[in-house]
Amino acid sequence: MKIVILLLKLVITIIVGQTLFFKFSGAEESVYIFSTLGIEPWGRLALGTLELVSIILLWIPKAELYALVLVLGMMSGAIASHLFILGIIVMRDGGELFILGIVTWISSAVLLSLKREEVKATVLKFVAKKQAV
Repeated sequence: MKIVILLLKLVITIIVGQTLFFKFSGAEESVYIFSTLGIEPWGRLALGTLELVSIILLWIPKAELYALVLVLGMMSGAIASHLFILGIIVMRDGGELFILGIVTWISSAVLLSLKREEVKATVLKFVAKKQAV
């Protein structure tokens, strides 16, 4: 099971990490995507920063669950953007970005599922703190 977890974390890190260069360098495809969404350049840079933070947190044991939730949320937004605004194929990429988003979403969801006991404990701890206040 530890190998599966490690492989899924590597998949997420590689996919999310490789997009950082394109977002931060202002690559044509990234600028096109975020212009189409109406949030260029700040949306591109903010999302790139969140992605960078998420892949760092993914490798910090106490922050891993938060990173997975963050990645799952970002990929949900990316997938929705492709389905409802951008289209599955962006600038003749053959749907590669869409597929990478799906793979990352599935990897995050599977990891959260594998760590469901930790998720449950974290939620219960959070609820207990809220009730104490």
